[in-house]
Amino acid sequence: MVQNPTKNLTLEEFLQLPETKPASEYIDGQIIQKPMPQGKHSTIQGELTAAINAALKPRQIARAFPELRCTFGGRSIIPDISVFTYDRIPVDANGEIANVFQAAPDWTIEILSPDQNQTKVTRNILHCLKHETKLGWLIDPDERIILVYFGDRSDEYFEDPEATISTPEFAADLRLTVGDIFSWLAR
Repeated sequence: MVQNPTKNLTLEEFLQLPETKPASEYIDGQIIQKPMPQGKHSTIQGELTAAINAALKPRQIARAFPELRCTFGGRSIIPDISVFTYDRIPVDANGEIANVFQAAPDWTIEILSPDQNQTKVTRNILHCLKHETKLGWLIDPDERIILVYFGDRSDEYFEDPEATISTPEFAADLRLTVGDIFSWLAR
């Protein structure tokens, strides 16, 4: 949902506004509120974040963050899952993870909600790829398909339950199939 379409704000003005629930993104001078996550979306997001962190975090390769605001390239977006390699995670003066991430994630993951515009989500993934993101996933729970976007070669789609989904090179040890992802939806 576009909010206040008659007044274009600067990115700096947008970042001074209070956070909304659900979160809002700043895209091309407009504030666009993300839809409220529903059951399938939330389930996949939670399980996938945990799976990525279980595989990559202990060895300090990368870390997955759910609903993290990333501000870069004139936009401020909130991918469903942002994965940053350890050397790119910003830290504060105490050496702890910073609150502000002013960079594109290394891997961006979006999970389509029933009332979400696929074109808008795809545009966010493509924006990330233009700004150093290595790989983007678009997971569609209703169609049970995963689209994988690469910055340097042709995109792929995965729908066979046995198919292992492409991951970024830094996450090569993470092996997930389409069946793994959608099995999380079972009670």
